[in-house]
Amino acid sequence: MQLNSSKQEQLKQDVPVLKSGYTVRVHQKIKDVSAEGKEKERIQVFEGQVIGVSGGKGINATMTVRRIASGVGVERIFPIHSPMIEKIEVVNESSAKKAKIYYTRTGKEAKVKE
Repeated sequence: MQLNSSKQEQLKQDVPVLKSGYTVRVHQKIKDVSAEGKEKERIQVFEGQVIGVSGGKGINATMTVRRIASGVGVERIFPIHSPMIEKIEVVNESSAKKAKIYYTRTGKEAKVKE
């Protein structure tokens, strides 16, 4: 499928290979509004395990990242080619037998091998 030129320009070129089981750090731009009404932009880092990638290599590609924060599982879905995503770092490349490892929600983390 051929993308038109406006969508082709929006695709990021520096996206690493992302697979289920990888541990990634996603640097996302966040806009904060202070009490005075001033907007500040900062970078927030979300580190966790990729439990699914969908959308292929197109403009609609997303990844679901899960981490445990204060004993509670937190999942976020990141559009890979969004301008709000500053960069994606692969921290650890663990292998998973399935493309979507939703079973990690039930506590079966041991099935992902280092």
